[in-house]
Amino acid sequence: MKIRRSKRFHAEVSTHSLNDIMFFLLLFFLIVSTVANPNVIKILLPKSSANQQIDKQPVSITVTEDKRYYIDQQEVPFSLIETELQKKAKTLTELTVVLRLPYNLQVQDLVDLMQIGTRNKFKMVLATDKK
Repeated sequence: MKIRRSKRFHAEVSTHSLNDIMFFLLLFFLIVSTVANPNVIKILLPKSSANQQIDKQPVSITVTEDKRYYIDQQEVPFSLIETELQKKAKTLTELTVVLRLPYNLQVQDLVDLMQIGTRNKFKMVLATDKK
C-alpha cells in the first residue's frame, strides 16, 4: 500500500518587503533628480517679471563676472565663440542660444555676443531670474 501526502510543499519567495524597498528607491531618485542642476556655473542673472519658456534644446553661453566665456559648461575664449557656434549650428536645424550674463556686467559684453548671433542669424535669448 502506497501512502501519499495530501499536501505538497511549494517553494515561495516573500515579496512583501520589496514594495518598501522600491518606494524608498523611487523617493531617493526623485529627490536627487530635483537637486541636480544642469547649469553648474553659478552667476546672478538679471530679474524679469515676464518669463518665456523654450521648448527646444538650446545652446547656453555663460559669461562669468571675470569675463570667462563658457559654451555648455566648456570654457571657450571669446575669439572662438563664433566658430564654435557655427559648428553647433551645422548639427541643429535651428540654433537657439541662451545668453546667461551676470546682472552687473557691462552692456557692451552683451552687445558683442548678440552681434555674433546677428551675423550668423542665430536666435538669441537672454536668461533672467523671476522677480
